[in-house]
Amino acid sequence: MAEKPTVKLPGTVEKVIKPSHPGQPEKVQIEVEGADDMYREIRIENSLTAENGEQVRLKKGAEVDVTVEADREATNPKKK
Repeated sequence: MAEKPTVKLPGTVEKVIKPSHPGQPEKVQIEVEGADDMYREIRIENSLTAENGEQVRLKKGAEVDVTVEADREATNPKKK
């Protein structure tokens, strides 16, 4: 079966946000290049899984890739 349609955008971790309450996860704010000005930053939980299964965190200034993918049934052909 064909792969899902995707787009990959470069981004940079702008800041690491400490939890405001114990038990809440640490978050990172990522600036996504190519996004509209008002929607350029996203915040996600600062938890990634390395190839060996180890849990890791992003550092401020880290270069990242933000990938958006969708099932083919959720897309339409782009008009020319």
